[in-house]
Amino acid sequence: MQEEGYIKFQSHWEVGEALPAAAIAQLNACRAVLYQQGLIGAYADGIGYGNVSERLPDGQFLITGSATGRLPVLDGRHFSRVTAVAEEANALWCVGPVAASSESMSHAAVYACCPEARMVVHVHSLALWERLLRQVPATPATAAYGTPEMAAAIRELFRTTAVARLRIFAMEGHREGLFTFGEDMASALAPLEAALGHRF
Repeated sequence: MQEEGYIKFQSHWEVGEALPAAAIAQLNACRAVLYQQGLIGAYADGIGYGNVSERLPDGQFLITGSATGRLPVLDGRHFSRVTAVAEEANALWCVGPVAASSESMSHAAVYACCPEARMVVHVHSLALWERLLRQVPATPATAAYGTPEMAAAIRELFRTTAVARLRIFAMEGHREGLFTFGEDMASALAPLEAALGHRF
């Protein structure tokens, strides 16, 4: 069974109202495409996988909520706004109807390292992960998902590899896990489309 979906950071979650449909339109469209492709979903035990986020002009970001991977369709009740991250303290602050995804700290690390990124995608695909693990930059096996160690490993990729240009990386210590990012939905999905050989 996958060790997936469990929040490993201190989540300072303030319950807030559902987000307006207009605020999550692009993010929800991206998530819907990935769900249809099976890149976001849930395992047989009900544990969900995969998440998407979108950076806001003020530097905060919207992200799919924890335990939403299994849901075929999302709405404003299923997203959270991450307002602050304290990586060294392993803490994150969010506001919304649900707590932010367990991968939120990794999303924050990508945004911190890549000012151009406006959307970050985390998907699961065993076949794609096995094929790309030695072809694209990858975080080490010692870095567990959703931890300060993973965030630090992502920062190291930006310092030492071509990940900023490739816009895709694998997570060796998080079986099946892949991240992509870009300025918008199309550019964030492009590395996955290229790897799979078809448009979504």
